[in-house]
Amino acid sequence: MASTEQDRRPKYQRIADALREAIQSGEYGPGERLPGENDLMTTYGVARMTARQALSVLRDEGIAEARKGAGVFVREYRPLRRRGIQRLARRQWGDGRSVWSADVEDRTLEVDRITVSEETAPDRVRTALDLAGEETVCVRRRRFVLDGKPVLLATSYLPASLVAGSAITREDTGQGGTYARLAELGHEPVHFREEIRSRMPSKDEATELGMSAGTPVILVCRTAFTDAGRPVEINEMTLDAASYILEYDFDA
Repeated sequence: MASTEQDRRPKYQRIADALREAIQSGEYGPGERLPGENDLMTTYGVARMTARQALSVLRDEGIAEARKGAGVFVREYRPLRRRGIQRLARRQWGDGRSVWSADVEDRTLEVDRITVSEETAPDRVRTALDLAGEETVCVRRRRFVLDGKPVLLATSYLPASLVAGSAITREDTGQGGTYARLAELGHEPVHFREEIRSRMPSKDEATELGMSAGTPVILVCRTAFTDAGRPVEINEMTLDAASYILEYDFDA
């Protein structure tokens, strides 16, 4: 029965299945070129459109990527392992290290774009930070690049009155970053909450992150709280899903 159902599937799906199995078995490794449209037409005796659809399936699944003028290649996948608990430990930023250093190991992660401004808080941020009246926020926008590839967009919101005059309002916050500076101001984060969801990227997000078609983004919204329960930062992050593994390691 299963074989009959498989045979009834459109030819382009069967070709895509065969290519996917070849990739998973290691016949085609990361970065290697897949058979082109002409190759598939000859091998499977199909029309060009059918061959094109088969390759499109793999691209839409994020397994393969097209390179202009060169063909379709197996996507190279060396994900950044985001250690959701260890990276926020006080020993991390409290010792002057960036929270990102818990993720990158021996790889190069840099911020290639950063802006800092004072703005009116969006309603969702005003509510989350429990801001009163017309209180403004310090907004820090960054793009993170791993091994030359954009992987993350991050926007942090902090009460402007809380961080006025501190290094948080400058592009370079110094060793330990924003959380170390908050601690110096007497507002040390001791508790974090992260909400995670996923969707397809907007056109601007796909462009900013240089994403291939068919790849979703992971949205992480983190709120940092002081010991008194006051929220002092909202960080909204957009991650290229093909570049990350989210790891949470904790005791029962």
